[in-house]
Amino acid sequence: MRLASVHTYPVKGARDVARDRAEVRPWGLAGDRRWMLIDADGVGLTQRELPVLATLEATASPGRLTLRSADGDGPALAEPADVTPIPVRVFRNRLPVPALPVTAEADNWLTALLGRPVRLVWLGQPARHLAPGDRPYDTGDQVSFADEYPLLLANQASLDALNGWLAQEQAAAVPMTRFRPNLVVDTDRPWVEEEWAGRRLRIGQVRFRAAGSCGRCVVTTVDQASGVRGREPLRTLARRHTVDGKARFGLHLVPLGPGTLAVGDPLEVLD
Repeated sequence: MRLASVHTYPVKGARDVARDRAEVRPWGLAGDRRWMLIDADGVGLTQRELPVLATLEATASPGRLTLRSADGDGPALAEPADVTPIPVRVFRNRLPVPALPVTAEADNWLTALLGRPVRLVWLGQPARHLAPGDRPYDTGDQVSFADEYPLLLANQASLDALNGWLAQEQAAAVPMTRFRPNLVVDTDRPWVEEEWAGRRLRIGQVRFRAAGSCGRCVVTTVDQASGVRGREPLRTLARRHTVDGKARFGLHLVPLGPGTLAVGDPLEVLD
């Protein structure tokens, strides 16, 4: 088993950035989901509400974020400093965390691109947005703007199995981008990753705790190239692979220490 690809999402909900290697921090991969769009109530916006967000390209570099639309234009932004933090929520029912607003010019550009009023904020310091006891493994304040856990792993063999089911339904195959993982691994068996829940893994020299499988939502139905929403693969996944009443795909991970991951690193289940 090996690490096949690495992905970060500088802006929550926007297009992924494929990486050859990435640094692992306690809250996830460096540069992953530290920026987020919010509505007028300070609640995060994702492809659930804005499928067109899939077309937004975002590239993070130390101290900066560059945005691009599908036709190539967009602002280069500095990480905000010397501004008053505002309380934001990843979801409406989550704990508020302090984030730093960016510029009115960036907000106006994003509002025009996405077709509704939005604001862009940056998470200068990862903070707790899940109440204690909400999840089997409490990451405390060590999480970015990710939905639940610091990283998401997906198995290419599981996608191959799902695409086989889609073919039986005379539906088109879907790429791994529909599931927005941070880490994609090659294994010889579909759904084997779900057997790792609660166990420790090592990828390269970095150790993780597998925190459980990931329940999937309508984001999986959004074409990540066009931002157009359909019905698959969520319909077929719900019919064919439901665990505890929820369609599942992927495995949540919690880092047990820092390090560097690179494509090609071996994966080992430790216990």
